[in-house]
Amino acid sequence: MAVSSSGDHFAVRSRSFIAIALLFAVVGGVIAAVGVFDARAKDHIAKGVRVAGVDVGGLTPAQARAKVEHSLLTPLGAPIVVHHDRSTWQLPAEKARISANVSAMVDAAMDASTRDSILARAWREATGGRVDTNLRARVSFDRGAVRGLVSRIERAINRQPKDATVDFSSDGIQKVASKTGLAVRAQQLEDQIMHAIALPGAPRQFVAHTRKVEPKVTSSQLENRYPAAIIVDRKAFRLMLFKNLKLVKTYPVAIGRQGLETPAGLYDVQSKQVNPSWHVPNSDWAGDLAGRVIPPGPEDPLKARWIGFNGGAGIHGTDDDGSIGSAASHGCVRMHIPDVIDLYKQVDVGNPVYIA
Repeated sequence: MAVSSSGDHFAVRSRSFIAIALLFAVVGGVIAAVGVFDARAKDHIAKGVRVAGVDVGGLTPAQARAKVEHSLLTPLGAPIVVHHDRSTWQLPAEKARISANVSAMVDAAMDASTRDSILARAWREATGGRVDTNLRARVSFDRGAVRGLVSRIERAINRQPKDATVDFSSDGIQKVASKTGLAVRAQQLEDQIMHAIALPGAPRQFVAHTRKVEPKVTSSQLENRYPAAIIVDRKAFRLMLFKNLKLVKTYPVAIGRQGLETPAGLYDVQSKQVNPSWHVPNSDWAGDLAGRVIPPGPEDPLKARWIGFNGGAGIHGTDDDGSIGSAASHGCVRMHIPDVIDLYKQVDVGNPVYIA
């Protein structure tokens, strides 16, 4: 019986040894398999990895670089083109200094493939697992070149609005119509180009959209800006009164004599006075009266009303009715007294006075 017991004990020990040996063999095999699969995982980019939409899964770094260069650099080399009506502007890729850091993109793809543990990498490689990720494109470009393109387009398209205005002449007042301006929606265009220029597959052609720029004074507003205006036609010895750019009345006048002509030009009403005093200018023609102030009365040639323009010149009434229709004054515009009273009531300071 003792011999039998010793044999059983030996058999048990033998089986334990075999089990341990098998375990070590299995573990060794697993470790070897993990090493093999992990080595392959480290040499290839994981399936499912994309760079800017380009599938580089299962490729070696060298293969990935070749594919990324072909898929990204070719579309990025196309020029940026902007259209507006029949005009076209271009920004070549070399001028925009567009470049892609392919090596950095492939390195990022490898990092994404190897960041898991060795067991996770080996299991993924053994089972055909994926790392679904889309890495951003690493593309640089010259933002100043884009802004320069947009500026060129603005200079070609933009048109300043023109306010409605008037032209004065001896024939009357001619309306000059307003013009609507045009402006490129520059910020919108710049944003579109900036967003697309570094994205392979994004549009490389754009349309420069515009907006209308309204003038500050439109043709319909023009009449209200001229409630009253005066034109003196020196050749015809007449003064024309306009209300809202329409001729409402014509008066006969006298103007400055030769050497003391009524000054031509566009002025405005600077002052108004009832029964004005005469401030005699310091001129040779004034003689002993030079520099004096003549109050209203018989010696005062400025009768009834004064409508001043151009500093010392003005429109006033006269009791020398025979001078009306001639060049007789010392530079002022003379009117019959009833006429100057009538005109005085219809004009205000700031109204234009044009001496033709």
